Amino acid sequence: MYHDEAQALLRRGTVIPAHLLALDAGRKLDWRRQRALTRYYLDAGAGGLAVGVHATQFAIREAGLYEEVLRISLEESRGRVPLIAGLVGKTAQAKKEAQIARGLGYHAGMLSLGAMKGASLDELVEHCAAVAKEIALVGFYLQPAVGGIPLPAAFWRRFAAIDNVIAIKIAPFDRYRTLDVVRGVVAARAEQRVALYTGNDDHILLDLAVPFSIKRDGDEVRVRIVGGLLGHWGVWTKTAVDLFKRIQTGKVDLALDSRITDCNSAFFDVANHFAGCIPGCHEVLRRQGLLEGTWCLDPNERLSPGQAEEIDRVYREHGDLADDAFVRANLERWLS
Repeated sequence: MYHDEAQALLRRGTVIPAHLLALDAGRKLDWRRQRALTRYYLDAGAGGLAVGVHATQFAIREAGLYEEVLRISLEESRGRVPLIAGLVGKTAQAKKEAQIARGLGYHAGMLSLGAMKGASLDELVEHCAAVAKEIALVGFYLQPAVGGIPLPAAFWRRFAAIDNVIAIKIAPFDRYRTLDVVRGVVAARAEQRVALYTGNDDHILLDLAVPFSIKRDGDEVRVRIVGGLLGHWGVWTKTAVDLFKRIQTGKVDLALDSRITDCNSAFFDVANHFAGCIPGCHEVLRRQGLLEGTWCLDPNERLSPGQAEEIDRVYREHGDLADDAFVRANLERWLS
């Protein structure tokens, strides 16, 4: 997929799973299952992939897996969808990762600012502008509970004004901070150029279905979140694609939002302040046969006490939202 075509699709809006990481019992990369995961996302109808992001585990860098993991999804996608690479660290590291991603053929980089804690507003903007010179940029408002930093509307106004910014993933899990992003983009007069994606896994359906109303110069500006880039969509992806299509046609019951959020509460381990959010997603994929276990690179990152039982409850109460039948029908082929 050519870069212009990929960026145009990202601006229109689509379903982008945050790609999870397949490890074996020795916590080494399981190439076969990592490829199977990419095949699953693509066959489910995902319109793009985000790789090397929080759900893929930021620790892939220290483990020397960053480029390998990006390459697997690149090879499996064969140019069919836009690819977004996660970018982290101070400016030198983030620029290096952007160069790696661009060299592989990735279409954009999603920049996490967790490493810039304590930086001034000017320093944050300078950092983002420097990385944007290397690759088209997707902003990332990561919730503070898992390493993000608070970012005011003034930051998002200046960020949205950077020429090579094409989208923002809004994931503070906070309505006030979500509104800060939208206000900043509108203040920058960038709402037509910068696409907004929900990363609020606790508010998916309503983020996508309900527009924002922002005042600018006395006039109302209506802005929509056009797609989702979500860790929650790294599981039950076929259902997510079907949901997105229904939202686009206006044929969705808004009350479904609470059921999706209930599922997310179990997957992301809200009861334990998100400690098991990645293992929880792994557990769903393990039950489906896509992963062999729930192992993370950090051996201390595991399912929390009671989390498996919460996932059991979600399956009992919301099993119609799962895509288990789709996975069963295709798993052998994906693993081949």
